[in-house]
Amino acid sequence: MSRLGALGARLYRGEVGYDFIGKRKFWYALSILITITAIAGVVVRGLNMGIEFKGGAVFTIPSTSVSVTQARTITEEASGHDAIVQQLGNGGMRIQVTELDTKQADGVRTELAKDLKVDEAKINAELVGPSWGATIANKAWMGLGIFMVLVVIYLAIAFEWRMAVAALIALIHDLTITVGVYALVGFEVTPGTVIGLLTILGYSLYDTVVVFDSLKEGSKDITKQTRWTYSEVANRSINSTLVRSINTTVVALLPVAGLLFIGGGFLGAGMLNDISLSLFVGLAAGAYSSIFIATPLVADLKERDPRIKALKKRVLAKRAAAAAKGEQPDGSSDGDDAIEDDGPEDIVPGAPAAAVAGQRARGGRGRPSGSGRRR
Repeated sequence: MSRLGALGARLYRGEVGYDFIGKRKFWYALSILITITAIAGVVVRGLNMGIEFKGGAVFTIPSTSVSVTQARTITEEASGHDAIVQQLGNGGMRIQVTELDTKQADGVRTELAKDLKVDEAKINAELVGPSWGATIANKAWMGLGIFMVLVVIYLAIAFEWRMAVAALIALIHDLTITVGVYALVGFEVTPGTVIGLLTILGYSLYDTVVVFDSLKEGSKDITKQTRWTYSEVANRSINSTLVRSINTTVVALLPVAGLLFIGGGFLGAGMLNDISLSLFVGLAAGAYSSIFIATPLVADLKERDPRIKALKKRVLAKRAAAAAKGEQPDGSSDGDDAIEDDGPEDIVPGAPAAAVAGQRARGGRGRPSGSGRRR
């Protein structure tokens, strides 16, 4: 078995673990800092909206010996507006100029044919009206709103309202970071970007639901035992699905990274940047939020429940009593939720109490749900 596979198995059984929930304040602070930076980027630099949203003209030039820099200068002088020039694979160019009407576009086309030494009839000019972009934007916002509502309803029914709220906050977190990166990097926002943003919501939600499902199973009838608090069970749920989340994210990021860095960077296919950047940033942010944001938020909300508060008091009181008697803090003396222990566990120093939630019982088999066998 590979080292990563062995680590995943030990995390799943609770033999090792990292205290994600215990350090949640640090992750909250880090997320707030990243979110503020993203919002500041949008406010200060703004989004570089594509021609589909602002309107303008797109000129497709056949093969020419003029460089991209020269073509940009020629176009900006002819139109009086900023131009975006992309090199095409056949040696031609795609030039975008915003805020041009039909008469202005015809004049720019004539100037380009003369300065680039290309037959004017071979220059393809397409006009895009700003109303079309506004329609696309409105439909995107409508789709996003409907998606969010459906997500909250589904999670509230399948799990509980606290998980629905946490998932919604995580999704907003992911969207904010992705949009902020677009503003900071200056990449053009196109309909492909919108498609990418809507796509990453599904990936982010998938990772979150996987952890929530493990948490739902592990916290079943949790108030009937006095071994672990809800936060400890939540922490175990994150650890047990950690390797799966990492593997899923890495496998999804590899082809997207190929589009972004190889296709958009080395091969010059700049039109791939709009969707690949949103997917790359969104996938990474989604994996981060499912581990460091969504589940810790659920634990915080759940700890406000009077029953969970009472459970935490009972667990801590039991551990204090066990410590006073010189027993193991995670031991049981009342016999109602004891687990037979076949030997010492291999625990990482400083691991949380939830890390021992999967101690071996009956021949050393782990219990993924984190609940003990009753006698």
